[in-house]
Amino acid sequence: MRRFWSILATLSCLSLTNCGYNAIQTTDEQVKSGWSEVVNQYQRRADLVPNLVNSVKGFAQQEKDVLLGVTNARAKVGSVQATPEVLNDPAAFQKFQAAQGELSSALSRLLVVTENYPQLKSDALFRDLMAQLEGTENRITVARNRYIKAVQDYNVGIRTFPNNLTAMAFGYKEKPNFTVEDEKAISTAPKVDFNPTPAPAK
Repeated sequence: MRRFWSILATLSCLSLTNCGYNAIQTTDEQVKSGWSEVVNQYQRRADLVPNLVNSVKGFAQQEKDVLLGVTNARAKVGSVQATPEVLNDPAAFQKFQAAQGELSSALSRLLVVTENYPQLKSDALFRDLMAQLEGTENRITVARNRYIKAVQDYNVGIRTFPNNLTAMAFGYKEKPNFTVEDEKAISTAPKVDFNPTPAPAK
């Protein structure tokens, strides 16, 4: 009897392997890992916003509308849940992306404004924040690209026979990915290319 159950367990394992169950598990975990890194890098950017706003405010208090826009966009980002469950809800995923896109646009407007304030651009704290923002934007791009690749692999996998039968049996569905509109919004803002205006010669 023990040998019977052992053989049955072995056959079950082989069956799951051949039907793509293990492959689906692997790609699903890769998507979750990729998403976690995307969220972490976006959070890193959001954490920079308060200090950045305060730094600009010290030199350009009159730019209230732009500063308020960044603050409000950051608040909206914070109000959107970025849990792994978002990956199973296209509407929630799109809401998350829209909020991040709005923050990107607000930061772009802020960076344009700073060009009018040479003293601000020469401020050590502001320059440090700009360096951190540039690094964060680069990490966001890398993390997003990894996530895109992971989702593509997963979605293709669960649509391919016989994995599609396994996916259907276990309730695995396609996961949302960045759309062309999302990519356009994200890739155009904000571009950090900070070159402080040199001080005039005495």
